[in-house]
Amino acid sequence: MADAKVIPFGEDRPRRRIPRRVRAVPAAEPVAEQPPAAEPAPAAVPGDSWDRRVAGGLAFLRRRITGDYEVDDFGYDKELTDQVLMSLMRPLYDKYFRVEVKGIENIPSEGGALIVANHSGTLPLDGLMLQVAVHDHHPAERHLRLLAADLVFQLPVVNELARKAGHTLACAEDAQRLLEAGELVGVMPEGFKGIGKPFGDRYKLQRFGRGGFVSTALRAGTPIVPCSIVGAEEIYPMVGNAKTLARLLGVPYFPITPTFPWLGPLGAVPLPTKWTIQFGEPIPTDGYAAEAAEDPMLMFNLTDQVREQIQHTLYKLLVQRRSVFF
Repeated sequence: MADAKVIPFGEDRPRRRIPRRVRAVPAAEPVAEQPPAAEPAPAAVPGDSWDRRVAGGLAFLRRRITGDYEVDDFGYDKELTDQVLMSLMRPLYDKYFRVEVKGIENIPSEGGALIVANHSGTLPLDGLMLQVAVHDHHPAERHLRLLAADLVFQLPVVNELARKAGHTLACAEDAQRLLEAGELVGVMPEGFKGIGKPFGDRYKLQRFGRGGFVSTALRAGTPIVPCSIVGAEEIYPMVGNAKTLARLLGVPYFPITPTFPWLGPLGAVPLPTKWTIQFGEPIPTDGYAAEAAEDPMLMFNLTDQVREQIQHTLYKLLVQRRSVFF
């Protein structure tokens, strides 16, 4: 199989006139000028749309087999993401979680931006739904490049799929390269503390690390867009954590929910909660001096501003929510 290409960021004959017989019209009757007849619309060919889909699918398979497709320096495969991965996630997004999106106009139409969101749900489905929300609702159909934890890239299969979907390691160097290249970058600063917190602490934001995401945005001069996600907390109500088992398996936590592990694989099915994703007003960073990224007080203040905006929006959305499932 060939390797995939990698991108660094005669004269007309005279016609015989045929005389026509014209009916005489009395002078008293005005002759109304008839508009030219419109050309008939082409008839729809049955199965035409289906044929195009099949032809497109076969062309896609041929490109995958021959290696005639492109990936960037981080392993991102745009064609595979658009045609396969997004299509697999969209039914979960549209039909199961019925995600409602607000404030999508706060995401810039072009250029780099850092989207900072809360993290929850025991399993990181919120990051995947956030990707679909940005792509499907933004007028420019922008792609969100998520920063993921080391564990994601240590798991077989998951590692390869994450790279193909545009995820990259949560480090300042990769994030800055993407932002300076004009990409949308998504980060969830709570990390495992967010998705692994007990159900009793739902919608209470955990610590946002040391503000590394603020420093990255300042260096790149890109805006920070706060994002609040409601609905993910209840998909797997985590009522316990088997810490000994988690250490044996080498994972941050081993969740115990009302259905898992008691119901086996069936217990891993998430509850069909109703989600809302709201993007807040962007916080600009291009007005600061170059050395601002090294100012710990400024980073602390901006980090606290982003965190407070996300937390306030979470509370507001919870007050407006009628039900967890509707």
